[in-house]
Amino acid sequence: MLSKRLKICRKQKKLTQTELAEKVKTTKGTISNYENGHSTPSNEMLRDLADALDTTTDYLLGRVDNHSSVTKDASEFDQVFGDDDLQLAFRQARDFSEESQKQTIDFIKYLKEKEEREGRNPRKK
Repeated sequence: MLSKRLKICRKQKKLTQTELAEKVKTTKGTISNYENGHSTPSNEMLRDLADALDTTTDYLLGRVDNHSSVTKDASEFDQVFGDDDLQLAFRQARDFSEESQKQTIDFIKYLKEKEEREGRNPRKK
């Protein structure tokens, strides 16, 4: 089950084995072995794979059939960021490269600091 679902999720994310391996700091050969059922990832690696593929360990292990990683955090996110455009922007940012994600986070921090300096941050009041 794990090997099949790992491969399905990787392909849905349009990642090569090499790209996934880079995300979880392993080798293409290791990912290939997982997908072919020749070896099984450690618990830590399983968690890293689930995070990189935006799914859950339960899905990869076949415990649930829904591969989305909807969690308590996601529902809290939806409550805080009710604006549809803002939610869409954050969801799309998950597919950015690591460098682009870092730049996006840095830009958001910059905007927050700017609004606080100018006294325009309504959440701080």
